[in-house]
Amino acid sequence: MAGVEETISALLSESRVFAPPPGFASRALVADPAIYERAEADPEAFWAEQASRLEWFTPWTSVMDWTPPWVKWFQGGTLNVSYNCLDRHVAAGGGDKVAYHWEGEPGERRAITYAELLAEVERFANVLKGLGVRRGDRVNIYLGMVPELPVAMLACARIGAAHSVVFGGFSAESLRDRINDAGAKVLVTADGAYRRGQVVPLKASADQAVAECPTIEHVVVVRRTGEQVPFDAGRDHWYHDLMAAAAPTCPPEHMDAEDLLYLLYTSGTTGKPKGIAHTTGGYLTQVAATHRMVFDIRDDDVYWCAADIGWVTGHSYIVYGPLANHTTGILYEGAPDWPEKDRLWSIVERYGVTIFYTAPTAIRAFMRWGTDFPAGHDLSSLRLLGSVGEPINPEAWVWYWKYIGTERCPIVDTWWQTETGAILISPLPGMTPLKPGSATRPLPGILADVVDEKGNSVPLGGGGYLVLRRPWPSIARTVWGDPDRYVKTYFGTYGPKVYLAGDGAKRDEEGYYWLLGRIDDVMNVAGHRLSTYEIESALVDDPKVAEAAVVSRPDDLVGEAIVAFVTLKTGFVGDDAMAAQLREHVASVIGKIARPHGIIFTSDLPKTRSGKIMRRLLRDVARGRPLGDVTTLANAEVVESIHGMIESGAGSED
Repeated sequence: MAGVEETISALLSESRVFAPPPGFASRALVADPAIYERAEADPEAFWAEQASRLEWFTPWTSVMDWTPPWVKWFQGGTLNVSYNCLDRHVAAGGGDKVAYHWEGEPGERRAITYAELLAEVERFANVLKGLGVRRGDRVNIYLGMVPELPVAMLACARIGAAHSVVFGGFSAESLRDRINDAGAKVLVTADGAYRRGQVVPLKASADQAVAECPTIEHVVVVRRTGEQVPFDAGRDHWYHDLMAAAAPTCPPEHMDAEDLLYLLYTSGTTGKPKGIAHTTGGYLTQVAATHRMVFDIRDDDVYWCAADIGWVTGHSYIVYGPLANHTTGILYEGAPDWPEKDRLWSIVERYGVTIFYTAPTAIRAFMRWGTDFPAGHDLSSLRLLGSVGEPINPEAWVWYWKYIGTERCPIVDTWWQTETGAILISPLPGMTPLKPGSATRPLPGILADVVDEKGNSVPLGGGGYLVLRRPWPSIARTVWGDPDRYVKTYFGTYGPKVYLAGDGAKRDEEGYYWLLGRIDDVMNVAGHRLSTYEIESALVDDPKVAEAAVVSRPDDLVGEAIVAFVTLKTGFVGDDAMAAQLREHVASVIGKIARPHGIIFTSDLPKTRSGKIMRRLLRDVARGRPLGDVTTLANAEVVESIHGMIESGAGSED
């Protein structure tokens, strides 16, 4: 950012507004706009009110202690996350309610009640104790989307051990690095997992990783696929054998509000992953509150966050928030298009899903596959839709609204990060008018701003850098083992009181926030700082385009030339005529300054295993730079294909 004086140009114009459907608004959980004023007038009282919805063993003595940049919430208070997610609901008579409908990719189905989940958690908590795990220890979890994953997380929380979940698609090297950084004592894994009809060899990767992890004393193995796997008799243990021998009850530890709950490592193609540290009381308070308010949670909802628990979205909005609110959720093991491209819609129909929360990447894939797949299923149970992970293009938003929600389901477009722990910017669906592509407003209790290079607020209508000017309960407390990196990364630009999110943003004339993607994805074209998101949205606005990623490369004339990687919908051909048409379309939507210099048509875009497009890799490809680590990608072969296209001179140029 240093040396750049201009604010990010905000050129994309979106005038469509969708009011909350009257039927939804009339029954909404939060429908009084005064909640914003009340939270702003006394934010500590607001968060104390949310915290009081949980059950505390010992009340807190202070709500917030802030010595910038360091903050502590609910000091003196003690509670247990597992107890709040399970025991208190069972004790209140809610043990028979389904916690999760689980569906394996091959088709197995299981309904797990709160009482059954509690019983498994207590047994596995005793298993961990029997393996020498004590309060303050770390446990790594490397599993697919099976019920044993939330069981292991909650068991750790029950005994005061911090868990570190590693997404089951990560390589052995990625797992090794995360185990060693956390200093974990036990690893929980499986013989394998199912993905697109294939078995992912989790145990083989785990063995390879653990060979270089001196702190690991035991490996617990869930039998999922039945595949034959190597077994170290002194180190490895079958999950089912340990559970059969475990005592059935385990009292919950009384944890301080600031005790570590989990570590979750950010991923990327360069740099050492950061171990983001989340604590107990503030984190659970905010994920429970935001889950309840943003998703308008009712007792009879069947809620489905279609993410993977290996990411923060899964931690906060598959496990901790929903269970704290006594919600029935969905756990699905496999891919969204296996064995057919209607798999998700068949699940929505089968379980009567009422709330569906997914990523823009998935929505754009649904668009590419066409409307026949959702149209083949009864989706009338849906009443609310959500988007998470990256800014959603307006046309993808409208498609989602029209074909999945049938113009009757509000869409909550949510902005947050691994580091924030919970949603910070989102509509409240019972009262916020919606604009396609906008996350709308900061939630009650959140003080956000958009600033220029010098940290000054940008006037309405302008673009800049998203910051948070006041702590919130679920903020990450540090980077594990590296507090200096924490301060430098998040508070090193504008001072210890201002959290830099790392995203570009604009505020329109009504104060709505529009996320423009990572700061690293901003380009300087002929003196204009342009967001890749806006150009991508203009491309996706063309009905022939399914997905687009925009990067830049050095150019002697304009400073940085815009290069667009475009995936077309089925039935369209990427040729010179199509490229010329798309360039003119972008010029008409945004302006000539944003017209791509080159367009490269590709069958897919490189994505992380959480579904985010890796623009950094595309930028390296476009600039002819060597590629970094690609093990975090779901489709690394795509990078080589695109690299070959560029080297052969593919791509139309102005």
